[in-house]
Order: sequence, then C-alpha cells, then structure tokens
Amino acid sequence: MGKGKLVVLGSINADHILNVRQFPQPGETVIGSQYNVAFGGKGANQAVAAGRSGADISFIACVGSDDIGERIRKQLASDHIDTRPVEAIANMTTGVALIFVNAEAENVIGIDAGANKALTPAYLDRYQQQIVEASALLMQLESPLESVIAAAHLARQHNTQVILNPAPACELPDTLLSLVDIITPNETEAEKLTGVKVTSEDDAARAAQILHDKGIATVMITLGSKGVWLSQQGQGKNIPGFKVKAVDTIAAGDTFNGALVTALLEEKPMDAAVRFAHAAAAIAVTRAGAQASVPWRHEIDDFLAHQES
Repeated sequence: MGKGKLVVLGSINADHILNVRQFPQPGETVIGSQYNVAFGGKGANQAVAAGRSGADISFIACVGSDDIGERIRKQLASDHIDTRPVEAIANMTTGVALIFVNAEAENVIGIDAGANKALTPAYLDRYQQQIVEASALLMQLESPLESVIAAAHLARQHNTQVILNPAPACELPDTLLSLVDIITPNETEAEKLTGVKVTSEDDAARAAQILHDKGIATVMITLGSKGVWLSQQGQGKNIPGFKVKAVDTIAAGDTFNGALVTALLEEKPMDAAVRFAHAAAAIAVTRAGAQASVPWRHEIDDFLAHQES
C-alpha cells in the first residue's frame, strides 16, 4: 500500500526536570531529586510519534550548536525520522524547558526558545521542496508564527494537506485558519480560537462550527479521557478513547497527533485513524515522560488487537 510522505515542522526542546518537595521561594535553595533531561518540544514529540508509528517522515526544525543538540539529532534519526532538515544553528543554544515538579505533581516551567527562533521563513525556504513533495504537513505553535503561516501557504499551493495542532493555546489570524485542512485543539485551545467554553458535546459542536466557518473542513477537539469530538463539514460525533491507568499525560496529545496523521497517510478511514491515534495515546499515558513514553507501531497494533477480542 502506498504511503504518503509526511513533513513535521516544529520545535525541539531539552526538558530539564527536577523533583522538589515544595517550590523554592525567592532567595531559597531547595534540595531536589530525580533530575533528568528528557528530549521534548511539541514538534519533536509529534515527529517521534509519527516515526515510531510507521510514517515516512522528515522533520524541519533547529537545534543549537551544542552537545545536547547533537544528541537530540542522533536520537531523532534512531526514531526513523529524516533529520536532514534539522540544522545546528551557530551561536545558539538548543531550546530548553526548566521544570520543577513538586510533591503534589504540580509544575512550574521556564522556557527559552533558543534555536527554535531560527526557524524563520528564510530557513523554511531552504527546505520548501520537502513540503512541496509531501502529502501532509503537521505543525504546532512553538515555532515563529510567520513561518507556520508561510509553510501553510506553500502547502496549500502544492496540494499538501495541512494539519495544525494549535498548541500552546493562542489566538490565530483567520488567514492561517483558512489554510488548514484538519485542526486538533484541546478544550482550552478550542475556547481560545472560538470563544466557546467547551464543557459538553453541544459546546464542542458549536466551537467546531465556528472553525468550519473559517474554512477548516475537519475539526477534532480532543477532550482528554472523554475522547475526541470529530466534526467533518459540520457533521459531528464523539469517538471515545480507551480506558487505561494513567501514569502521566505528558506528550499524550503529541502522540495522538503524530499517530493520527500516520494512519491518515496510510489511507485509513477517519474513524479508524482516530482509533489508532487513541490507542497510541493510551499507551503513552501509561508510561512516564515525553518521548520515552511514545509507542512503536507493533505496540499500537498489539494494543488494538487486544481491544477487539
């Protein structure tokens, strides 16, 4: 079966995570434990999810000219991602998130976009052939907005399907929304984009209709444990997820997006693609961490096989 090519455009971060009993006050030093560095960034997480679930994928992104940037590029390559469009930018550091997690599992995060800021429209120009030749382009909002818009324009001109995961939540210009084929907000992001507070299926249908009116054919509002509200050309329904015991939900949304697009490029019907993505996300929440929790294709297929019996 022919598989379409996928391009992911997005962010790469190194997440430095430290567990503390309580967050330090100004001037205070607290002793932490379980320090670890995890590779994250929404773009990279979604690329990894697509690579591991079987997509033919290349990733347009930037790392710094530092040791961790090199380690991340090697790791992405081992996740079956074409990393030729991932450049190390001279005199910049790889994007970083500094994360304290307290005993109540709350977190406080400081982020420096670092080399992610270098993903400019000029950088994109060097790799436009990737988008021209692809069947689908998947993006998020941790890269410069002007680059996201430029990539969407390019994709639209060359019949490359545009999938936007509008995270982190922010208001977006209608010019961008009108270029999107599939949008995958969560409840918070949907409210930011439409002004509708999504607490019920009726709300989800109203929010979806506003997005349809802006020119988006397929709207998928992810509702956490309640599944997904799928609306195509104004016809909406809920597709429930799978019940699993969650350890942490980091990267669950990213895993869903990467797996979803992989399944659509294999020409799975929409409902089956959402189910495949639900399965991938369900596995991810049963494991700790971001990219560490993302499942491989055989694990997703195995999970689904056990659901049907």
